[in-house]
Formats: sequence, C-alpha cells, structure tokens
Amino acid sequence: MTYRLDHDHATAPRRRTGRIGAPHFGSLPLGDPTGGADAIRWREQVDGKPLYPRVSIQRDVVLTMSDGVRLRATVVRPANRFGQTVLTPYPAVVNINPYNRLAVDVLDHTLHAPVLGKALRTASASVDGTGTGLEGLTTLTKTLSGGVFDVFGVNRNLVRSGYVQVIVDVRGTGASQGKWQILGEREQQDSVEIIDWTADQDWCDGSVGLAGWSYSAINSLQAADKRPPALKAVFAVEGCDDIVRDIYITGGMPSAFIPAWLSVVNLLKWVPNPSSPIRDVLRGDTLRWARDRIKSPATEIGSLMWGFLTARDDRIFDDPYFDERDPQVDRIEAPTFTVGAWHDLFGRSATGIYERLQMEPGRKQMLVGDGYHVDVGSGYGDKSSPPRLDVLERAWFDRWLKGHRNGVEYYGPVTMRQQGGSWTSGPSFPRPGVRPQRLYLNAAPSGSAEHAVHDGTLRHEPVDHQTSLHVQPDVRGAVSRDMSQVTAGAAIALGKSFTVDARYQERGGLSFTTEAVSESTTISGPMNLRLNVATTAHEAIWAVTVNDVAPDGTSTVLTNGALSASNRAVDRSQSTYTADGSLLSAHHYLSRKRKLPVPADEPVRIDVDLVPTDAVLEPGHRLRVDVYAASFPRYLTVVPDLIKARGRRQRLVLDPRHPSYLTFCAGGEF
Repeated sequence: MTYRLDHDHATAPRRRTGRIGAPHFGSLPLGDPTGGADAIRWREQVDGKPLYPRVSIQRDVVLTMSDGVRLRATVVRPANRFGQTVLTPYPAVVNINPYNRLAVDVLDHTLHAPVLGKALRTASASVDGTGTGLEGLTTLTKTLSGGVFDVFGVNRNLVRSGYVQVIVDVRGTGASQGKWQILGEREQQDSVEIIDWTADQDWCDGSVGLAGWSYSAINSLQAADKRPPALKAVFAVEGCDDIVRDIYITGGMPSAFIPAWLSVVNLLKWVPNPSSPIRDVLRGDTLRWARDRIKSPATEIGSLMWGFLTARDDRIFDDPYFDERDPQVDRIEAPTFTVGAWHDLFGRSATGIYERLQMEPGRKQMLVGDGYHVDVGSGYGDKSSPPRLDVLERAWFDRWLKGHRNGVEYYGPVTMRQQGGSWTSGPSFPRPGVRPQRLYLNAAPSGSAEHAVHDGTLRHEPVDHQTSLHVQPDVRGAVSRDMSQVTAGAAIALGKSFTVDARYQERGGLSFTTEAVSESTTISGPMNLRLNVATTAHEAIWAVTVNDVAPDGTSTVLTNGALSASNRAVDRSQSTYTADGSLLSAHHYLSRKRKLPVPADEPVRIDVDLVPTDAVLEPGHRLRVDVYAASFPRYLTVVPDLIKARGRRQRLVLDPRHPSYLTFCAGGEF
C-alpha cells in the first residue's frame, strides 16, 4: 500500500528511485522507523561539513514586550572562519524556556568544548550497560548522543547550516523581568510577540520555527494555536495538551513532581546571568530584575502548599486556571512534529497531541519511545532506531522553513517503540488491525502471582459469585516504575525494580493474570479498568497498572492510572466508547463541584483511565492487571481527603451483578 501527500509547494518532489518530477512516495502500513536512505542523507547533512564554520553568539539581547516588561534572549547566528557574523537573512528557530539561559550556556560550553564535548558524546553513544546493573544509568547518559540537548539548548550545527537561533528566558525567570506566570495568558502573548519580533529582524528571512523540550515544547504548542503568520513549523519534544490529567492532579491526586519542579525553577530564577553585569546595573535592569523577584520570590509554592493542606485552592482541581494553559492543539495549522514516551510525565499527551492535530499525516508526525522524560532520545541514531532528535529537527525545519524536498514528510507518520517489541512506523495510532476486547477480573488463582496479596485471573466471563478482596495502602510504590515516572526517569538508575520488574510492588497489590498467549498479541490504544470497590472510610485511593508477565515471572508495567473514589464522575462528552457502547477511555471531571460522596462500606463503580500505549506480548507471556490501594509518591492525597480516608480498609468487590473488567484494543485473542 502506498500513499501520497499533496502540499502547496509548486515544485515536484523526488521519488525514491531518483527520477526528477515523479511523486515522492512512502510505504505503508509499516514503513522504516530508521528513515532509510533519506535519514542517512539527513544525518550526513548534520554531521558533514557545515555551510559556515563558526557561530556568533550575542547573549544579552533585550526584547521589550507590549506591557513594557523586558525579556532577555540569546541570539546565535552563522559566522565565517574569522568569527564575523554573516549578514544573510535566514529562517529563525525560537526556544522559550524558564530554566535560565545561564544553565543553557553551561550546557553549550560543556557539549561544544573542543575535546570534552566530543568525548562526552562519543562515550555516551558507545557505553552500553544493557543486562547489567548499570543499564538504567547508561540509558540516561545516552541522551547526550541522542540529540535532545541540541533541541533544548544552543544548536550550533543547525545555525552553521544556515539558521538563526533565538533562546529567550520566560518572563519572571532567568534574566527576564516580570512575574513568572507558569504558561499563563500573558506568557503566551509574550511567545507570539517574540515570534513577531524575530520575523522583523534584519537577520531573519521572515520564516520562524518553534522548538523545545518539556516546558518549551508546551509553550511552542500554545504559541502555535495562536497562528502567528510568521510561524511555519513546530518541533515539540515531550509537550503536553492536558496538564491536569497528565501531571498536576492525575485521577484527582497531586503529583510529587510538581512541588519539586516548582522549587527548582524558582531557585534558578534567582541566579543572575553574568552576560553583561555592568551594563545591566547602568541601565537599571538589575534593579528591575531584583524588584520583580522580590515581588514573587517563590511563585505558586505558597498557593500549592495551601491547596494541599486545605483543598481550598483552585489548582487542586480541574479549574479554568488550567483551561487557560492547555494548548488548543486542534487550532494549530503549522506542520508539527511531536516526540513522546510511553512512561513520560506527560504520557497521555504522547499520542493525544497527534490525534488532536487537524492536519494530514506528514504535516503532523508522532514519535513515541519506550522511556521516560529525561531519557528522551536515548539510543536514537542506532542501527534499528529513529534518527537522532537533532537530525529530525534539522530535516523538519529544512522542509517547512526552507522548502527542501528532503522526504521528511514521508517519514512515519506514526513511529513507535512497541513495548516488548521493536521500533515500527505506520499510518495511525491505535495500530491498524486491533479491536476492542474485554477481560473480567476473577478471584480464581492463576498460579503466576503467589507473591501478591491476592493471585487472581483475567477471563472472558464475569464471576458467578461475589467475593471481596481486601488491600491496604503501603509505600512499595517508592520502588516501582511509578517512582521512575514521577522522578521524570531519574530513578531508573537504581535498578530493575524501578523499570522492568514490578514484583516487589505487587506484594502489596491484587493481581489478575491471563493464561499465556500462544502467539504474538498486539495491544494498542487507550484502556479503561472498571472496578467495583468499597472502603470503610469516606475516601479511597486506587492505583492500577497493566503489565506484561514473562515466562520467568518478570512483570513489566506497560501502562498505569489512578483515581480517588470521590472523583469518579465521568464526562461522557469527552470520553471514548467502543461501537457497542463500552467505555474505552474515561474523562473524569476532576472539578470541585463534580466530586461525589463516598459512602462508607458501600460498593461504588469507578472507571480508571489508563495511559494509551502500544505493546506486544510474545508467545508464553501473560497480561496482568495490578490493583493497589495507593502508589506513593506517584499519587499524593490532599490533607482533607487524607483525613476522610484515615484508618480505611479498601476492598475490591467481585460481583456478577456489577463486574470488574478491563476494556482495551488488541489484535489476537487472550
């Protein structure tokens, strides 16, 4: 099967056979995740001799916003061998982040030091601890050679190829003045004004691209939904389109990541940038900077703590505060390349952004790896993996900012690392050929999880009699993949219990496992776990994982989810259903006014939405659902809810009249 993408460029693309004037085709449904011959050319362009030998960096550029606030920026331009700035205007790539350009400068000086930089990248690519106790650590260090730091910081190779790069401190952070709004409305307006300012400079040819990782990926999507005329393309690594459900209050419960992250950014914003200290003092910029920091010394830390202690702050709920901050992805018109990971902080957004983009495949691309947040790009560029992220970024901007017919729009468009399998490229997510299925939780023992509080089964038929299974909260979640996720991936350095083996955590949970599959079985798309549960208190916390169980007993988490019982109300208009009306992906309100009472010791039905994923179970493997009464510190409980839940005993009620079951999409039978 082949496809062709028609675009508004007049020149005809080159076919893979090399004939001029023929259409450029890609093959579907499974393409080449490495990018094939095209990707070899993309990499050669990045690693080969550049158009210009050097770069010129101006680190103290001032941008004055419409409200008078002065932002600080770094502008990187091509330079000749004498270091003289090239006057030719080129497309510009803009990065806007809150992590202080001083940190970006340190990273730039380290990675581009004449000897040290090359040695670090070479060591990162060559040292592989797979199968050893250092596997997690080397996975983290391989990000250095995967290209993400070029997307995040100063990308000298990109600039030397004929681009200008503009890196801006978000207002209220770094050397920029004003109050940090954390992706708020004024900050979004700043992004649009930065794009307009960039396009008007003599060194820019009028075409602008947005690039970023994490926070800067989110504000790239925010700016793109405003449709500024100069914006021609977006390259967003691990962005987010639903901050509430991804990380702030997943299932109605705050994440331990948020206070830690806020603390780091608030500390960094107090570190002055030494680019032009004397000039800043003489111009009064230092005084204005200090005044703004004193006005907001620890942005949102106090309100976050107040909300956690009292539940009286709107940021503990899905409030208009978040509606203002979520990118309106369906409004984006600029070609957009998104990169995600199945166990990223923003796991739901890895596929959600691509699905919401209202443009044809090719103009939108999705790349999802089997990793976390800080290890994105690890292993990219290897023999059977996608190209490095800096290579893809360059190819993307060459295509949409310079009009080069390099074939990048025929890459993918959906490239995924299938958990339990390998990298694949195809036309869509979920993967073609899967269909909705249902498996019921049953108390009968599977014989595969005797270490758990209860060893049950997953079957095609509901139970025929009522059984109550009790489970208590514990702290085993601190040694689990949940811990790795909430630490953005840092905990993977601590060993297999934090990545690929959940058996320690399962000692505190209820496990339900299928028979071993006899052939390779694909799982792809969203999932929903319906549970009939009760608690002796007036609140309960439920955490869930779905796992791949190997013949040797190793239980690897494929996806997860959680829900507090009082947040069980479902918004049907935003939920996903199968053709027969079964709930496939629940969208909970998570608002103050839609919380429901939790009656003591009376069963209620909850639907736990699980992060969409893509996986394959090889012959001899099993599918498992684990149900926990908590997973600390991945999911925290605000103090008023903790008081309601004190002394609780939670139970899962397996009842033929109100069955508990997993709904998911798969190819093949269990």
